[in-house]
Amino acid sequence: MPIEKIVLLLSGTMVLLGSILTLYHSPAWLYLTGFVGANLLFAGLTGFCPMVKLLRKLGFKHGQAFK
Repeated sequence: MPIEKIVLLLSGTMVLLGSILTLYHSPAWLYLTGFVGANLLFAGLTGFCPMVKLLRKLGFKHGQAFK
């Protein structure tokens, strides 16, 4: 599975999980959603994504978006 697909799946899962936990547990879980959104915004503006760097070290290969 390419790095780009993993990043999209993980970020989408974290946003959805944070939203659900906000509804059913505590409003403090909005910080998770905000953190993920801020990282996506930062990656879009700068081209640097910490998750991509971690996945590269774990041996995953790139698709087309981050080359």
